[in-house]
Amino acid sequence: MAGTVFFSVSMSLDGYIAPESSEELMGQQWMELQQWVFRQRHFRENLKIGTGGEEGRDNDIVRETFERTGASVMGKRMFDAGERMWPEEAPFHTPVFVVTHERREPWERPGGTTFHFVNDGIGSALDRAREAAGDKDVRISGGADVILQYLNAGLIDEFHIALSPVLFGAGVRLFDDVDAERITLQLVGSEPSPKTTHLRYTVHMR
Repeated sequence: MAGTVFFSVSMSLDGYIAPESSEELMGQQWMELQQWVFRQRHFRENLKIGTGGEEGRDNDIVRETFERTGASVMGKRMFDAGERMWPEEAPFHTPVFVVTHERREPWERPGGTTFHFVNDGIGSALDRAREAAGDKDVRISGGADVILQYLNAGLIDEFHIALSPVLFGAGVRLFDDVDAERITLQLVGSEPSPKTTHLRYTVHMR
């Protein structure tokens, strides 16, 4: 049986999930947005950015997200930024399907991550990700444009937002151009922590 299709992102209080330019990734605002996750032991070990880290409920959520994911889908903008910043052992450890117009052979990295470049749309990328994931779930990793395409197409089952207490004022908003007339949400979970609030929703189409 196919697993769930979901996304999981950190978002500012005013609705942004990334700076406008990928050159600003790792800047002060983005680091404040992601502060909660960089503290977690599982994230630090997975990205190989040092030992130690916190082991509370936030860490459990990070670990659970990675463990449920059998394959990921992302857009070209996110891949281009990550290709510059990820360590040699990319942090996915699963197949990743990149929605792009670029034709490129699969790119295999140490640690179990292989990037596959899909040129025939989000439906094809999801079909291939479902097949690769088996009984596990498929994560739509981002960026916002790709998440929104899947959401508007009725292909997202649920999502998790880590709402961080920061304001961006400008950048990449998650829900710009969402098809609000067709999409309804049900809140299924809310967990506060010192640096973020975890909100979980299931998605239904009208």
